[in-house]
Amino acid sequence: MTATDQTEPVPGWQIFKIFLRLGLTSFGGPAAHLGFFYDEFVTRRKWLSAETFGEIVALCQLLPGPASSQVGLTIGLLRGRYRGAFAAWLGFTLPSALLMTFFAFGLTLWPEAGSGGWVHGLKLFVVAVVAHAVWQMGQVLCPDRSRFVIALLVASVLLWVGVAWMQILALALAAVVGAGLNFSSGKATEPMTVALHVRKPWIYAGLFAGLLVLSLMPVQTGSLAWVGAELYRAGALVFGGGHVVLPWLQEGFVESGQMTADTFLAGYGAAQALPGPLFTFSAFLGGIEMGVSGAMIAVLAVFLPGTLLVFAGLPLWRWIREHAKARSALAGVNAGVVGLLLAALYDPVWTSAVHGSTDLAIILVLWLALAVLRWPVWGLAPVSAILGIIIF
Repeated sequence: MTATDQTEPVPGWQIFKIFLRLGLTSFGGPAAHLGFFYDEFVTRRKWLSAETFGEIVALCQLLPGPASSQVGLTIGLLRGRYRGAFAAWLGFTLPSALLMTFFAFGLTLWPEAGSGGWVHGLKLFVVAVVAHAVWQMGQVLCPDRSRFVIALLVASVLLWVGVAWMQILALALAAVVGAGLNFSSGKATEPMTVALHVRKPWIYAGLFAGLLVLSLMPVQTGSLAWVGAELYRAGALVFGGGHVVLPWLQEGFVESGQMTADTFLAGYGAAQALPGPLFTFSAFLGGIEMGVSGAMIAVLAVFLPGTLLVFAGLPLWRWIREHAKARSALAGVNAGVVGLLLAALYDPVWTSAVHGSTDLAIILVLWLALAVLRWPVWGLAPVSAILGIIIF
């Protein structure tokens, strides 16, 4: 056990208060969230060593689900056991989940607002944001020609056969190719610094798998069970964080006819302007469909699989880091994720937002502001909405 594991547990209310403040102030997406966490828990409070924090981040990056939320959950688990994990998740998630629920209610009570120029401005903003995410992820996750080819092939297949099961199959094939090409060689030699032993991790793994199978069962479209199943599948199968959840949810909510692309992308654009995890976009989707109950079920469903995988994955982490084939397969999956997001950039993001040269000009300006001038995402979203009102 490390020194960190031997310290007295921190009360749940204290963990909740710290993460609530982070949930109210952590703008900028997953990468920025990890920076806030490092400053708070490694530099200021010294709850963790830099090595332990790095290993937690590495584990959560390998798991499906919202990586920054999983890191926060793990920190809460290390410092306050299961009660601390729940307090950390609730504090970090609650502010943006409530705001997205209120936004859904606003569009429900005033449907005409969803067709205004501000919505078109947000849609163009989403194009720029997703394009920027593809660019950044491609540089990190596709550093060589082989992984670049995997990404392009996955994108091509998904644009050709745009169904949910093909997304799963494409990522599974990317894992097989990754394992075969040996992207990661040798064994990890760094010391193991996360020494937490979760009780009976196989229970959490079994619960994760059982709920995933249950979510694949046919249910009535538009029902509360359907909302929960759609969001659970997204949370269970999304590698790469908040941006990658877009194609999974678009397939369920837009292609099924439950929601227009305009409403879907308006909610996604609004989520970009808020602090906290981007996965709280689920509260908007559930709130539009089923009100308060739908928002609650949607948030719980999309975050549950990532939570179960953290509890199951901590003991598994030692095995993953010591097996080159496992790490190589995950490198292939990560390359496939770039292709998945590239396909989503074209359909539905580009096809539903870009209708002329004016739209393209605005997107280029927004992308320039994000990629070159490094304007914060949360600040650029309202600017895009105002531009939409003025121009359109």
